[in-house]
Amino acid sequence: MVADKGSVQRSFRLSRRTFERLDAMAQATGESRNALVDRLLGEAIRTETHPLIRFQPGSLGRRRALVVGTRLYVHQVMSSLRGNDADVDATAQDFGVSPAQISAALGYYADFPDEIDEDADVAARIEREERERWERRQRVIA
Repeated sequence: MVADKGSVQRSFRLSRRTFERLDAMAQATGESRNALVDRLLGEAIRTETHPLIRFQPGSLGRRRALVVGTRLYVHQVMSSLRGNDADVDATAQDFGVSPAQISAALGYYADFPDEIDEDADVAARIEREERERWERRQRVIA
């Protein structure tokens, strides 16, 4: 997820157990407690609004939106949906998933297009770099 600019100071009361879990997770992930709370709360709110979307760590430490029950990132679904002239049923058939899962990706994209477009750009860059690395290796052994 793309971080929002700026922050707002708020005070919340948490149960002791939640606070302990928060501290343990912050220590395990290396995130500050504030950064962890911001990420978890932001993802929880998005999940409430988009119940078929979850977040998974991806390349370069980015957390990308993933369609529940699949290994499909929202940016992948959107790319295929565009290639299918926005035909949800055809895209669902191509991936072997339900039209509801494709619609969920489309709904998330409608709310967060900049984030998903950035995910697609990063994925394309990584793919390009990996291809170049592979081609260099092939030249060395040829």
